[in-house]
Amino acid sequence: MQEREFNTTGVCVPNMHYMVDISNKLEQIKVLIDKGHYFTMNRARQYGKTTTLHALKKYNDEYTIVSLTFEGLGDECFANSQSFCHTFMELIQDALEFMSVDENYIANWFDEKVVSFKKLSKHITKMSQEKKLVIMIDEVDKISNNRVFLEFLSILRKKYLARNQNEDFTFHSVILVGVYDIKNLRWKIKERSNDHNESVSKINNSPWNIAVDFEVDMSFSPEEISTMLTEYEADYATGMNIIAIAKMIYFYTSGYPFLVSRVCQHIHNKLDKDWSEAGVQKAIKIIIRQPSTLLDDLYNNIKNNHDLSRLMRRMLLDGKRTSFNLGISEISLGVMYGYFTATTERNISISNKIFEMVLTEYFVDRNKLDNPDTNIPEIRDEIIINGKLNMQATLEKFFEYYPEIYNAKTMEFLEKEGRLLFLTYLIPILNSRGFYYIESQTLSETRMDLVINFGGEEFILELKKWRGPAKHEDAYVQLSNYLDLRKMDTGYLLTFDFRKKKQPKAEWIRYKNKDIFDMII
Repeated sequence: MQEREFNTTGVCVPNMHYMVDISNKLEQIKVLIDKGHYFTMNRARQYGKTTTLHALKKYNDEYTIVSLTFEGLGDECFANSQSFCHTFMELIQDALEFMSVDENYIANWFDEKVVSFKKLSKHITKMSQEKKLVIMIDEVDKISNNRVFLEFLSILRKKYLARNQNEDFTFHSVILVGVYDIKNLRWKIKERSNDHNESVSKINNSPWNIAVDFEVDMSFSPEEISTMLTEYEADYATGMNIIAIAKMIYFYTSGYPFLVSRVCQHIHNKLDKDWSEAGVQKAIKIIIRQPSTLLDDLYNNIKNNHDLSRLMRRMLLDGKRTSFNLGISEISLGVMYGYFTATTERNISISNKIFEMVLTEYFVDRNKLDNPDTNIPEIRDEIIINGKLNMQATLEKFFEYYPEIYNAKTMEFLEKEGRLLFLTYLIPILNSRGFYYIESQTLSETRMDLVINFGGEEFILELKKWRGPAKHEDAYVQLSNYLDLRKMDTGYLLTFDFRKKKQPKAEWIRYKNKDIFDMII
């Protein structure tokens, strides 16, 4: 028997790969198919869409499910309606040959006389009378701006509506799969203007507005992640605490399928099967430091979308809260790419901690390139002793470094970019063995909680702006409560004081049952 592995490229196959049990998701999708719905399975890149399609074909025994893709076929199949019709029929015929389908039915799927969409429509009617077919078209967003393909969708729309009035036969269900939701797509047809004898564009109705909403949660829950770890543990008997590790993987990934599998892949391949909390954290560090197709897409998307990039930066570094409004294009784009989610207060949040870490470091490093005059001392050797990070010394060294920046920058810059300066100072220190993430639930314009992980140790640091003695006392309460949640007794508080007559200090205080290193600069 072939040894299974964790897979992060292409479709996952049960006898080759460790897989999450997604039967609950498949059952929800099957309900849509049972009802004869047409829908778009739109989710972010590497979100398990193709694997789900593959599993759906094997999960069902009531319909003949055909999976197609036009990817890699070239532009010639979209040259005209005849080319498309022949390509479409050939794709169905090829897919059916690998299924338990009557040979005559397969042979009849291609008809040389079908040279137009009108004839294809009649051909689909004939073939749909003989068998219930479900058509799944993968990577559809790559061809959704093609006029010939959109005309095909409009044919399917017309047949769907006629079928529901008992006036036609057509595919039982059609599933379009991609990143973009083309349900509300509007498409342009070039027409000749009678007045000016020139081409004009006319916006037509969506050819796919018949599609129902696809609301199946494609992310993996901790319980679902546990099913994959249970299969692995049966083969390797590592002694891992399956429930605890599944929860920790979910904590960092929020169940993003590629990231879940990537964490497991690194633990198995690169970390000598270290299925401990420390092993998960080491895997996270590898993910955020090494390139991957998912992170390449992330960087390209924020480089190509200035408004999206600016919004992310304001969220992560300035603590700006923004309402979750899909009518705002950059928010809608971030949701589509899988970068944003809604909080319980209906604000937007970065969808998982790995993306938070990657994005924050990107904006910090981008700022360093844009402001090369910012001098950051190399002090790693002075605060890392025997592989351990001295957090108090880390803050004290920043205390020494900060006045140089303070005197070189304007007050307006410092008040806006104080956090950025600290993160610019911190990241080179952690690059060797650590990482940090922002606790997004506490992120605001006046407060940022950082969880710093170095060498398996965690440190809780709260960044604040000075708002008076009463607010500073509130910071002790907030930090103490957060330490309770994390089951920790020691925390660190760094407060930026922008008053002219400031009173810098650095001291340990005892607040309730917590030790807090309190620094005001």
